Amino acid sequence: MPNPPNLSVKSKVWIEDEKGQVIFGTGRLYILQAVSRHGSIHAAAQELQMSYRAVWGKVRATEKRLGQDLLDRKTGGIRGGGSKLTPFAIEIIERFEKLNDLTRASADELFRDLFFSGSKEEK
Repeated sequence: MPNPPNLSVKSKVWIEDEKGQVIFGTGRLYILQAVSRHGSIHAAAQELQMSYRAVWGKVRATEKRLGQDLLDRKTGGIRGGGSKLTPFAIEIIERFEKLNDLTRASADELFRDLFFSGSKEEK
């Protein structure tokens, strides 16, 4: 097959539990990264153009399904509240990013091998 410059393969990775419920994916990754940048669920929701309730619901659902906290939350007061990532959340982010990178690299390699590495008869 000739090598048209405008073709590429795309893949999307997410983690589900045995019930098919999303545990982690790029959406949760973006949420946690935004919370990390802003120190606030509210500010993360604004950046992502999501409601606070939607962001908080996704975080809570993931925490419940994993049985681990993703955020250390402080309620308001004189200094105000805030949220920061737990060490567990930081580890999940790092592992998911690595999984995503490896999956993308593998898909790219498979795509090149299957579509652009000589003809079918040569294999």
